[in-house]
Amino acid sequence: MRIGTSIGLIAIGLILALAVRVDLGGLDLQLIGWILAVVGVVGLVASLLIARQSRPVITRDEVHPPHVHDHRY
Repeated sequence: MRIGTSIGLIAIGLILALAVRVDLGGLDLQLIGWILAVVGVVGLVASLLIARQSRPVITRDEVHPPHVHDHRY
């Protein structure tokens, strides 16, 4: 999950949990909103941890060919 998706889930979840007051019979939108918000927070933390992991740096020692005389000059 990417950072933008996580923030989107948090926003949608908090809107459902805190702002929407609709009764759909068997669905508890407030609970669904909190679940989406928690999943978004977990995804955001995981995305940030993965982004902060140190990636291996590969350095290449330059190997110069033996000194060759350029006879053009």
